[in-house]
Amino acid sequence: MADQSAGSTLDLTAPVPDTLNTVAMTGCQDGVHRIRFRVGDEIRSLTLAELDRGAARVACHLHAAGVKARDRIGIMSRNRIEWVLLDLAAVKLGAVVAGLEPGRYRPEQVIADFGLTLLFAEEGPEEGGVRDIATVAAWAEDAEADPASLPARRPYDPADVFAIKQTSGSTGVPKGIEVTVASVNRSIAAVQEMFDHRDGDNVLVFLPVRFLQQRYWIYSALANGHDLTLADRANVIEVAQATGPTVIMGVPGFYEQVKARLEAAGAPADPDGRRAAVQAELGGRIRYLWTGSAPAGRAMLDFFNDCGVPLYEGYGLNETCIVSKNHPGAYRVGSVGKVLPHKRIRFDQDGILIVGGLDPVNTRYTWCGPGVNEKTYLPTGEVKTFDIGHVDEDGFLYIDGRVDDIVTLSGALNILVPAVEERLRELPEVHDCAVFGDGKPYLTAVVSPAAADTDPEALAAAVGRLNDELRYEQRIYGMVVAGERFSVDNGLLNAQFKLVRKEISRVYGDDLDLVYQKHTVYNDGTKDGLPVLVTAAVGRPRTEKSEE
Repeated sequence: MADQSAGSTLDLTAPVPDTLNTVAMTGCQDGVHRIRFRVGDEIRSLTLAELDRGAARVACHLHAAGVKARDRIGIMSRNRIEWVLLDLAAVKLGAVVAGLEPGRYRPEQVIADFGLTLLFAEEGPEEGGVRDIATVAAWAEDAEADPASLPARRPYDPADVFAIKQTSGSTGVPKGIEVTVASVNRSIAAVQEMFDHRDGDNVLVFLPVRFLQQRYWIYSALANGHDLTLADRANVIEVAQATGPTVIMGVPGFYEQVKARLEAAGAPADPDGRRAAVQAELGGRIRYLWTGSAPAGRAMLDFFNDCGVPLYEGYGLNETCIVSKNHPGAYRVGSVGKVLPHKRIRFDQDGILIVGGLDPVNTRYTWCGPGVNEKTYLPTGEVKTFDIGHVDEDGFLYIDGRVDDIVTLSGALNILVPAVEERLRELPEVHDCAVFGDGKPYLTAVVSPAAADTDPEALAAAVGRLNDELRYEQRIYGMVVAGERFSVDNGLLNAQFKLVRKEISRVYGDDLDLVYQKHTVYNDGTKDGLPVLVTAAVGRPRTEKSEE
């Protein structure tokens, strides 16, 4: 297929707004717009000018601790204002921030692996280059710290390394990528072109800011002049209701939970009533919602869009940043939007999506196992996504699944299982699910139950009715009901709420094997109405996160 790109008013020959140098080299004087955040039970705020001055004072303390331009500092913490202050202080010094998942690594391990000058963390003794992130709040208020004493630094060059990001680790050990300044500026410019974040907007960020894209909105606020709210998964709804965001960035799982709560509370069926319920749940001022990082179900998208609260789905990877996005003026439900102007896509001979374009994030991993770079990065600098998709006649991109999501039954039938999983999630008994069956006579599923007291007979009957609507190769004839919901804490979802299929298979593999032993049917498409076996799981997930 020919290269694809989106139509846009963005002039690719014009200079890209240099957001990062604006933040790094220009003191913010904005006393109108604010960043809001929670400390304990209290919502606090700073003007953006106060935030910038606090970050400059933190930069003084970092410099006194020996941090220089191009040095690397690590931050291993949940979302908190100190994270933001440290990150902005590093930008002012020209240092490089590595965002790390709390609790996943030993401090001495990441200090050595990434060559960190300092590591800021929430737990553990202050030794060997490790600092308590809580001290940063006091640094930001230190009136004796004089930003004028900081050494002069040159502006960022577009090719400079700006940050270190890590992949989610859902398919193995996380890989490290050194991110270029040009790629960050280019992505922020494209987002601003599509969504025009401006005075009056309050962008709420609650996904972990260790994911670099979540920090884009902080830089955008300082450069473009709008409000910002920092929250986390545990308090996002409470913070939203207290601060009235106009924009929320969230994964599909978050919006599924909002939908489930509102439906359980009797959300009105009529669009006006549902819109009022959604707005009340999310603070009352929503202009639009943004989702990505995992497939979004059609029923969930319709729940928001049909009542006039736009939920725009997009697509991207750590290796590519944002590739495509639905947005005002270019939206098609079920798609992930049109390809951004600075990106180019094509499909290889196996139908796998390949992404390239101007100002790539990078053209290799810096930290990965042998052979991993060659698997993902092509000699052209393009990224092999291992996603399968298509582009419609109007240029909208659809992601149909991943190569890893293709299950081949013993009868040589190939099934893209995300489409089956989406239908299963529509059943009231099912909160989430993972479908398996590679090399087996039929598909099975592990179900993350919607309620603790799931009725196996009711679930079997519901799946039987669903089977009548599915193509024969998609039909499911065995199910294992997990003892608890899939979650990030038990390692069955990654930090972006994506299924960790390898871990689900490890935990519940014996249960699935028992299903095949007990239920000896064969799906060759010649019989309708085969029974569905539903069993309770014996296997249990680990309480700690996977260390794959």
